[in-house]
Amino acid sequence: MSNTPAAFVQKLKLLESLYSAVIADVLDQLGYRWQTIGSEVHPLNSTQKVCGRIFTARAQIVDHVPAEPYKLELEAIDTMLAGDVFLVDAAADRSCAFWGELLTTACMAKGVRGVVMTACTRDHWNLCNLDFPVFGLGYHPADSKGRLDVVSIGEPIQFAGVTAHSGDYLIGDVDGIVIIPAAVLDEVLRLANEKVTGENTVREELARGIPAREVFAKHGIL
Repeated sequence: MSNTPAAFVQKLKLLESLYSAVIADVLDQLGYRWQTIGSEVHPLNSTQKVCGRIFTARAQIVDHVPAEPYKLELEAIDTMLAGDVFLVDAAADRSCAFWGELLTTACMAKGVRGVVMTACTRDHWNLCNLDFPVFGLGYHPADSKGRLDVVSIGEPIQFAGVTAHSGDYLIGDVDGIVIIPAAVLDEVLRLANEKVTGENTVREELARGIPAREVFAKHGIL
């Protein structure tokens, strides 16, 4: 599948039709066995599914207000394109809120598809009214200024133990997050759609009372 704008939109539509567990199974099948993050990074508002192309950032704890607060965080938001998901490694920091409803509003205007972070957010009062996925560790009232600052954007990161690059893809839901290397995205989408079709058949046979061992022996799906 090419990388033209139309093809990119089609890839996102295919990915959005799937779910984290089937993508994890397919990556296992292809030998990518360590691409998953469990539900410790979870939906923080009512939008409980996220998928898109990754744009990375790394944040670290600071003990002073930087000369230019939010500098790289704002640069990342201004750099991201429609279809991107902001993936932020903040080393599981819970000391403050990295995210909030104003940053969400800015991203929604650009067509950014969500934020996934090992950090907290705030502004629950409005985030739950916005159709924008916010995945993280929890909520906190304190601002990140002088507590947590972005130190790099667009570079490879270790996100909860999984290596991620800008241009890779992710899918997340209440089961957790899966990072999809860009090089295998097309094959992952093809195999995942095939697996979903097979699972539908297996589900129908199990619902008819066919023994589970017999169904598994026939389809190799469980």
